[in-house]
Amino acid sequence: MEEAPNPVNLVVQVLDDMREYERIAGFSQIARRALANNGFDGVLTMIGVLMGNYLGNVRDPGIVIRIGIATSISIGISGLWGAYLAESAERGRELAELERLSLTDLGKTKIGRASRVAVIVVSLVDGLSPLLSSVLVLFPFFFTPLLGDILLSYVISLVVALVGLFGLGMFLGSVSGRSLVGYGLRTVVAGIVAIVINVLLPLDS
Repeated sequence: MEEAPNPVNLVVQVLDDMREYERIAGFSQIARRALANNGFDGVLTMIGVLMGNYLGNVRDPGIVIRIGIATSISIGISGLWGAYLAESAERGRELAELERLSLTDLGKTKIGRASRVAVIVVSLVDGLSPLLSSVLVLFPFFFTPLLGDILLSYVISLVVALVGLFGLGMFLGSVSGRSLVGYGLRTVVAGIVAIVINVLLPLDS
């Protein structure tokens, strides 16, 4: 009777394979950019949703949550699908060029597997980062009955959004090797600008 595979050994093997695929395909840099850019998009999109609901006098947390979740799912699918198509096309072109030069089918080699893993990783990061960041901003509305006032939920959500933007800015600062606070403040300014413009828009008919 065959011995069941050790889960720890399986995890170690997967991590080793991922490191090898990253060395071959170099997808971590693309994934970092996707995480920052699409997380940023998710937060700013949700700021727009919140401001639209608030200025539209929506005072039912259920409506805000439904609109927010629908928007989050849409931008998540958009990020995942778009990244999958774009990355598949780019990686496929690169692999085809290598096959043409080497006169070899590379589909079943480490290079081919690394290319497919790169597509999956980048697509997941591209899709999940805006989805999760936007849902995080929406989270306070699930606790509106405990807070007792939906206006407080709006305020807390906007604060969460600005804090999230600051965190993303610090992440970019760490990647660039520059000021963490400086980058954090730059991204927060984008959120404040979005809020102010929404407030100033003449939406009354």
